[in-house]
Amino acid sequence: MTVSQIAKRAGVSSALAFHYFGDKEQIFLAAMRSILTVYAAEVRGALTAADGPRARLEGMVRASFSASNFRRDAIAAWLNFYVLARTSDEACRLLSVYQRRLRSNLVHDLRPLAGDAAPALAERLGGLIDGLYLRHALDPATDADGQAAAAQVLTALDHELKALAR
Repeated sequence: MTVSQIAKRAGVSSALAFHYFGDKEQIFLAAMRSILTVYAAEVRGALTAADGPRARLEGMVRASFSASNFRRDAIAAWLNFYVLARTSDEACRLLSVYQRRLRSNLVHDLRPLAGDAAPALAERLGGLIDGLYLRHALDPATDADGQAAAAQVLTALDHELKALAR
């Protein structure tokens, strides 16, 4: 997509878009910041409403795949974001902040349930969340179903916790 197309869709002139953002990468990063802001608000809401570590984990997972976060355009933006992070320091930093925050939140609530296994389990759950986004982005025939994706992550969590309890 060109800056002109982005500007037209946003209802502004190309000159105005260039004035405020500079280039297409900056426009995209602003869009990702917006997506991440919505995601963070949903996670905070889920954590506030949850009672106990397991419910908090479920809230985080469900927020990751909520209707506002698991839309076709948001999923495509995430795919582009991962690609851009390989070449853009700013995108890499933003992605790193997201990944560290997700890991930290997961570890915090996994620790009472999984003990010393919490960090490794958090890595696997984070990878599964990211992987489900990528799978949906790469398969245009797949309808993005956030509830089904969240159920997959929660099923994996339950299997991991049962295995640790043995």
